[in-house]
Amino acid sequence: MIHIIDYGRGNLRSVHKAFLSLGLQAEIVNQPEKLNSASGIVLPGVGAFGDCMSQLENKGFPEIMIERIGKGVPFLGICLGLQLLFEESEESPGVRGLSLLKGKVVRFQGCYKIPQMGWNQVQFRQNAPFVEGIPEKSYFYFVHSYKVEPGDQSVMLGETDYHGHYVSAVNRANMLGFQFHPEKSQKDGLRLLKNWGESCAG
Repeated sequence: MIHIIDYGRGNLRSVHKAFLSLGLQAEIVNQPEKLNSASGIVLPGVGAFGDCMSQLENKGFPEIMIERIGKGVPFLGICLGLQLLFEESEESPGVRGLSLLKGKVVRFQGCYKIPQMGWNQVQFRQNAPFVEGIPEKSYFYFVHSYKVEPGDQSVMLGETDYHGHYVSAVNRANMLGFQFHPEKSQKDGLRLLKNWGESCAG
């Protein structure tokens, strides 16, 4: 069973419905201890970095998330859920993220329009099973004002150009993250979710 974390924020229903439409078992959970039985963990994210971390901490999620990820349970972060894998964000100075990946989150600079909102291409850089069946330079749906700057570029799975290239997907061990919203990205986004969801079953 894939568990989607409910911390009082985020686009939970659309993510949940996307998994169900693919024939994958998924449920929304708001109790941290339920993650002990998860075959995969999803952290959707909408809102501010600091507020999201505060909500997760208030509900007691970070410790068990880090423990389960450390034991190899597949993890998927979507949008802000990707950013929270990193150490810090310019959006919320002084707030520590989950710090599972080295690096920081920074605001777009020199762009004509912030946030980036709408469809944009992703060039996947790794030959990862998660991108099987995805055509080169496919389009996905984005809504964000901040981007990740990994301390280790080897985690980069996908890259996007928005007035300069930036990392739009990461993959390290059992951690996967998308800056875009696969659940809103039609057939290619659903294919990514299907690939990941099926991998949770081993």
